[in-house]
Amino acid sequence: ELLDIFETVAKQNGPRDRRFRVEHAQHLRAGDIPRFKQLGVIASMQPFHVADDGRWAEGRIGAKRCASSYAYRALLDAGAVLAFGSDWPVAPLDPLVGIDAAVNRRTLDGKHPKGWFAEQRITVAEAVRAYTHGSAFAAHQEADRGTIAAGKLADFVLLSRDIFAESEREKIADTKVLLTVVGGKVAFERK
Repeated sequence: ELLDIFETVAKQNGPRDRRFRVEHAQHLRAGDIPRFKQLGVIASMQPFHVADDGRWAEGRIGAKRCASSYAYRALLDAGAVLAFGSDWPVAPLDPLVGIDAAVNRRTLDGKHPKGWFAEQRITVAEAVRAYTHGSAFAAHQEADRGTIAAGKLADFVLLSRDIFAESEREKIADTKVLLTVVGGKVAFERK
């Protein structure tokens, strides 16, 4: 319904840089996934929910609907922009926990060690991009944040391990932030 509303608004008011988004784009109809790209709608998602909700969602909405829930891979493959966040205080604030959830899709109850609907897993690079560039783009802030480039705010972290290494994939959630730089200034340093 929301995609239909966005489509109607765009038709009635002409093209412009609206950056409509669906917040909590969690349980989607498979046929609506390509519409995110077609309509230029951002899928705003909170990856930790897949680890939490994956414990009980099938019992509530069924396996068929769950197959297109938290559809990170399908949305990216369809060309949609993902913007990740935490949904704090409902879910942990730590983006590393969210990256782990998007990449590994393990549920908190341990029943899906290879990933709940594992075909929807994404890479670490894709998850980091959703947290950084995707979220900056959704907020019309990509000119000065969301990527590391000359002229942009120097916002970055130094981590205790290389989360991009395949050998570290299982340990993403255990990674520690050693240093946080915001606007080129050290905002946090682990002692």
